[in-house]
Amino acid sequence: MDRKTFIKTGGIAAAGSTILRPQNIFAKTKKDVIRLGFIGVGMRGRNHVAIALNRDDVNVVSICDTQEDSLARCRKQFKEKNKKAPKEYTGGLDAYKRMLESEKLDAVIISTPWQFHHEQAIDSMKAGIYVGCEVIAGLTLDEHWDIVKTSEQTGVPYMCLENVAYRRDVMAILNMVRQGLFGEIIHLEGGYQHDLREVLFNNGKQPYGGGVEFGDKGYSEAQWRTQFNIDLDGDLYPTHGLGPAMHFANINHGNRITKVVSFSSKARGLSDYIEKTSPGHPNANIDFKNGDVTTSLMTCANGETIEIKHDVHLPRPYSIGLRVQGTDGIWMDLNKGIYIEGKAAKSHAWDNADEWIKKYDHPLWAKYEHLATGSGHGGMDWFVDNAFFESVKQQRQTPIDVYDSVTMSALFPLSIQSVKEGNKTLDFPDFTNGKWKTSKPVFALDDSGF
Repeated sequence: MDRKTFIKTGGIAAAGSTILRPQNIFAKTKKDVIRLGFIGVGMRGRNHVAIALNRDDVNVVSICDTQEDSLARCRKQFKEKNKKAPKEYTGGLDAYKRMLESEKLDAVIISTPWQFHHEQAIDSMKAGIYVGCEVIAGLTLDEHWDIVKTSEQTGVPYMCLENVAYRRDVMAILNMVRQGLFGEIIHLEGGYQHDLREVLFNNGKQPYGGGVEFGDKGYSEAQWRTQFNIDLDGDLYPTHGLGPAMHFANINHGNRITKVVSFSSKARGLSDYIEKTSPGHPNANIDFKNGDVTTSLMTCANGETIEIKHDVHLPRPYSIGLRVQGTDGIWMDLNKGIYIEGKAAKSHAWDNADEWIKKYDHPLWAKYEHLATGSGHGGMDWFVDNAFFESVKQQRQTPIDVYDSVTMSALFPLSIQSVKEGNKTLDFPDFTNGKWKTSKPVFALDDSGF
């Protein structure tokens, strides 16, 4: 990778259940087994490979990566599962193109560094191949629009593999929202609040060994992700918070985000970490542009507000920081608290959310928990991959479609622009071109795993 040029721009159902309904069939011919390729088999890519290798309805026929270490670790996965080794494509950044041309693939999963997602997704859709892509969709708004237009022109689905939308408590709360327990939704919060200092600076391999190196001297994400924090100031990872919030508020399905403004704090955390870890190291003198905490505020067509945070440079325990607040109650994941007026154990006092979440466990989790157990991130990785695989098998639209995918990702370039222009309030693009007015919610409303 040439790091000098890699960034050039900155209804109510019974308690404990929900209503499930089928989606429209996307094509005529269903597939019993899908032929899957991987573009990128680094750490995140290999998580997806592990899930695919546990399925009889997925045949991983090819993998692509530019690094031998990643390919070697992936080979080991196939050997341990006694699976036929996939064909490998390597040798340069365009190796994936040879894979797309040579293999008869039904779908690809893209898990490469962010700067490559746009082109790889575009080329895959033009080849008629379903795209499941890790976040983010693109670096600029134009790249997000390219993905929408290509999906529309080719008729090929694109799905952001946003796993937090499938987290068990998130889906239980979505069940409660749809049953009206929170009343009318007023305000939502979320974010990516995660100490990533040992990810952004490391030279170890199990998986992150700490240290203060990045770029050519770094390992895994430190080879590329750190550079974004040097060059850009904004929310660089918005989908973990915004993805679930969009489902709570029916964004793109009867509602949409209309305005956004972002604020970024001063940048001190990364330099402070380097100096404390390795006193006197020259990397402590780098001018990191990305503020330690970025806060974005959004308004919606139906009157809700959404607040999303990006907070990855400071010491803190992990949290998405989700909050759902309506006329009848509130839930917050940070304190694992819930309060439903008239139904809480005590007035003006938090209930422990665990019992509520157990009572309103989403039917998909109740049905598929045995299959999700042991997969990444507490099982939610299985659910997001299963939704993608089932979409491909049934040749239908994905439950997180191209419009949802780019909407949750577009906060990346929008926040950068807002901060750069003095915290300017911006119009949020309507990627659906008005289709949001009549589009009905589809996420997690199908009993086959969607």
